[in-house]
Amino acid sequence: MALHFFQQLRRNLRLAAFALILAPSFAFGLQANPAASAAEGGHGRILLVLPFDNNSGQPSLEWIREAAPQILSSRFLSAGFAPLSRADRLYALDHLGLPAGFQPSHASSLKIAQTLDADSIIVGSFKIDGNRIEAEAKIISVPRLKMSAPVMAGGELRDLIAVLDVLAWKLTRQLDPGFSGAQETFVAAGANVHLEAFEQYIRGITEPDQDERLRHLQQAVKLNPDFSEAWMALARADYAAQRYEDAAAAFNKVKRNDPNALEAGFYRGLALLFSGEYAKAETAFAAVARVLPLAPVLNNQGVAVSRQGHDGTALFRQAAGADPASPDYHFNLAVSLKRHGDTAAPQAELTQYLKLRPNDTEAQQLLAAWKDPSSASSVEPLERIVRGFDAVAFRQAAVMMDQMEETRLAALTPEQRALTLSTQAREYLSRGLLLESERLYQQAIAADGRSEKAHEGLAEVRERTGDAAGARKEAQAALELKPSADAYLVLARLDLAANQLDQAGHNADEALKLSPNSLAAREVLRQLSAKQGATKQQAP
Repeated sequence: MALHFFQQLRRNLRLAAFALILAPSFAFGLQANPAASAAEGGHGRILLVLPFDNNSGQPSLEWIREAAPQILSSRFLSAGFAPLSRADRLYALDHLGLPAGFQPSHASSLKIAQTLDADSIIVGSFKIDGNRIEAEAKIISVPRLKMSAPVMAGGELRDLIAVLDVLAWKLTRQLDPGFSGAQETFVAAGANVHLEAFEQYIRGITEPDQDERLRHLQQAVKLNPDFSEAWMALARADYAAQRYEDAAAAFNKVKRNDPNALEAGFYRGLALLFSGEYAKAETAFAAVARVLPLAPVLNNQGVAVSRQGHDGTALFRQAAGADPASPDYHFNLAVSLKRHGDTAAPQAELTQYLKLRPNDTEAQQLLAAWKDPSSASSVEPLERIVRGFDAVAFRQAAVMMDQMEETRLAALTPEQRALTLSTQAREYLSRGLLLESERLYQQAIAADGRSEKAHEGLAEVRERTGDAAGARKEAQAALELKPSADAYLVLARLDLAANQLDQAGHNADEALKLSPNSLAAREVLRQLSAKQGATKQQAP
């Protein structure tokens, strides 16, 4: 059983290696020959990041052991790798008969990775010197049984997230020498992480006591109400404890751009179903189905429709068609058809159900009653709910969409491909996903170096990450190709920040010429006027 699980996990993670955070448009982005890049560095894309060793001598900092793989895995995912999640790691340890807190040696780490079929393992440690933290990590190539030289990053303990972001960037460059993402982008990706909230979150997900786990997670979301990962963990805890109303509210706090957004939507639908909020449950499942219309989602949406007294037959029919080997979809379709006046079709669907699950006495009695109306029971069966989120199925479907998008992009001209990638990157940028948008803009430039949209978008990424020189370079490259308001605005904001007021005004004026209704340009001019006024007041 364990071997089958790991083989299945391997297959699906291989497929999912380059599918990042789902976008409603199914636009996942085209990797610029990622397999080749990985091969050059001697590493594949499936990574196992183990908890870091605590060499600080301070038990109170034990939570950082698990914080390191959380941050590193998040950045690796955004950079196009497929890191195994903490849940994957714990599941693997459980199937190997090892405790969750097991601290593997070099040899046992390799054994775990080989069992999981990971390509590389990240092992590391940290130590404390006063108020400073020093983190070190090494990459173990599983196929080569070879360990890399250590990679190090350090800084103030209060800057723990930034230290781990820098470490992630250095490791990424080792894993994929062709990776061109900037260190500043990695650091900016974690800039809004509230350290105290993050500590409470880590303590919550590692705490075995249920009451203590809830206390830590509730504190995490109190300290940072926008902390999606903590809301997701809190929602899971509430759901497991059958506090369905609390769970539904917590799942609803998970952001749309979070990697767990689809799972959150699915379980929110279940929590609402179990709370009797059938209309809201229908809406929740429908939102997930618009992104990935998989059979479990369609089935549960049909159940929510049916519980309101409406006809969910069409949804049950879609579910049974999408996964004909799943018995319950045939059962639900049979019940729904019968309830709405059909006679022959329900018996055919129930017969198909019994072929797949022949020992179900309820279904046997139901079929007998339908064949002999005189013996029919007054108790009408309810459609059955799919209670588990099949992450593997969702990953497979997401990757199928990604592959379709890759095929479509490959058929485009370089100019069209660059424009499409730039549009996708802009969507990621609007959602604050800097690493993802940077990667797509760079791929757009690789497809067509004369894409002004790609250069101006990358300029904005550089500006947001604090790389003023890089932002200026990309904005000027965009303007050399074609004048654009967005590129002039990047330069105007950079000039304003550098107190180059005359140049800032010139660039803002140029932006307004191209886009007379630009609120952003007017805001730059407003800030410029305020600065000029302050300068005049200070003059002798």
